[in-house]
Amino acid sequence: MILPNPKEALHQSQLYKLLIEIADNSLLSKGLVFKGGTCAAMQRCLDRFSVDLDFDLAINTSKELIQKELEQIFSDLGLEIKGQSQKTIQYVLKYSSPKNLRNTLQFDAIGLSLPENATQPVFLADIDRYLICQTVETMFANKLVAVLDRYDKHKIVAGRDIYDIYYCFLNNYRYHDKIIQKRTNLPVRQYLKKLLNFIEEKVTQTDINEDLNTLLPPQKFRTIRKSLKAEVVGMLKNEIERLEI
Repeated sequence: MILPNPKEALHQSQLYKLLIEIADNSLLSKGLVFKGGTCAAMQRCLDRFSVDLDFDLAINTSKELIQKELEQIFSDLGLEIKGQSQKTIQYVLKYSSPKNLRNTLQFDAIGLSLPENATQPVFLADIDRYLICQTVETMFANKLVAVLDRYDKHKIVAGRDIYDIYYCFLNNYRYHDKIIQKRTNLPVRQYLKKLLNFIEEKVTQTDINEDLNTLLPPQKFRTIRKSLKAEVVGMLKNEIERLEI
């Protein structure tokens, strides 16, 4: 996974230590499905840094047992629970770090794995372990939905979502239509038109700058930040036109 700044090495180490413990735990390695930015970056399917760990609960998995195992691992690794959801598996974890360095990470397993989500065991070279991961096509579809879903739930625009869509289109990744249809109750073309309008109207340069400036190497950030919105708009228009043929 790319390190945009050497100061992020400690945070990356904390992510990897926690992932190794999950991979080595028979309950967690079967009950959690790895997804999101860190998962994509560790598969070399995304070229930015990611600071959080995101999972789905596998079907027929006990949330209570997963939480019990996780909290034991957190304790063993010296990760302090600074915040926790009462309804879902969602933690803010604190670790020791020098002053002025990042010292928290977020761990989420707030969703149930949908039947439409394709998964597979993947060897993650960074931790020398296998984990069950969403496929690239599944992550891309969920990322397309995440932009509006995040805004509807939290009124937040995440610049990283826009960058991830750009990177997936740029690398000719495909997405699973059925996931978009299932999560939005809309035909894919209709949803992409809605997403396009949202990005044109709501995404600002500030959204992009504030979210991406610590996740990309400085030169890459300077190169892409001003054109990112326009490029994603163009990519979505091309995809909508393709679906209309």
